[in-house]
This record gives sequence, structure tokens and C-alpha cells, in this order.
Amino acid sequence: MARIETVAPGEARGLRQLVLRLTKRDYGYVPGIIQVLLPDLLVAFATSRVYNHLQLRRSSPLTRLQREMLATVVNGKIGGAP
Repeated sequence: MARIETVAPGEARGLRQLVLRLTKRDYGYVPGIIQVLLPDLLVAFATSRVYNHLQLRRSSPLTRLQREMLATVVNGKIGGAP
């Protein structure tokens, strides 16, 4: 059975531990997508840049509604809670 590698908050060391600590400070919890991305830090940081570019910048080409729709679809694809 295939498994997706994750980094649990209690198992993280080094830079991963710092990322998880900062994430928890900012959000109050560690989202599952962060735990899935952290095994490969290059992928995690690249994904973060894309997310910030599309979702958080003031001049985003996406409307607020489009950003919410994108977040809903992605959340559904990764099996997140509604």
C-alpha cells in the first residue's frame, strides 16, 4: 500500500522544525499540506512562492472569488476537511 511521506510536528528537526514552529505560531495549528510538503524542502518553498504569488499579493490576477474557488478545489483534491 502506497503511503505519502509526511513530517509530523513532533518528529521535525532542524529547518523543518523551524518552519513548523513558525507555521503553528501564524495559524495556531499545522495544516496537513505543510506536513506533506516538508519532506522535500525545495518543493515546499516553491509551492509557498506560487501560493503567495497567486493568493496573497495585492495585484493578484485572480479575484477574491477565484482564489476561494481555487482553495476549495485544492482542499478537496488533497482530502481536506470542508
